[in-house]
Amino acid sequence: MSKFIVLIGPPGAGKGTQAKLVSEKLDLPHISSGDIFREYFNNQSELGKIAHRYIERGELVPDEITIAMIRERLSKSDCETGAILDGFPRNPVQADALEQMLLEMDSEVDLVAYIDVPQEELIERLTGRLTCREQGHVFHRKYNPPKVANRCDYDGSELYQRDDDKEETVKRRINVYMQQTMPLIEYYLRKNLLVKVDGMQTIEQVTKTLLEVIGNKR
Repeated sequence: MSKFIVLIGPPGAGKGTQAKLVSEKLDLPHISSGDIFREYFNNQSELGKIAHRYIERGELVPDEITIAMIRERLSKSDCETGAILDGFPRNPVQADALEQMLLEMDSEVDLVAYIDVPQEELIERLTGRLTCREQGHVFHRKYNPPKVANRCDYDGSELYQRDDDKEETVKRRINVYMQQTMPLIEYYLRKNLLVKVDGMQTIEQVTKTLLEVIGNKR
């Protein structure tokens, strides 16, 4: 039986990190909508070009384009046994589309894990991030400081704060996410698929909790 797990959570909750760790533990592909957008754009595909135009304007990529990309990815052979979905669906329209795609594959969403982190903690996590100019290595002033102040441990280049990690931008990103995602949380609560996971635990503890709740759904 195939296993499809959806991970949702606000920026800074550690959703991407957990999706990678859980996909490795369960030997399922990690499907990230952000990675898919980048791949389509790098390949200069028509869908990628259209999506990039919206992203450049700071707008959300229309549902039909995102859904088409995800549908193509789920049709690949490595998804026959399931997948860990990260960043999709983002709203009830996309959730309905995913349900239909999986029905066509004679499957369904097994579990939706919502990684819950208080807003003050999200702001601290995101505004403390530092990125190296050369290769994009990421550090954190509090949780993962560089050995030498403002210098990358790996290539020695300068560390800087990205514009989207500044407090005003971070607050806006979190608010937008919550506005968009509340209907999705309610959607999956109604279907009795949503499980809240405490994102204030250590990375290892969050992974352990996720694997436990996934195992309990078998």
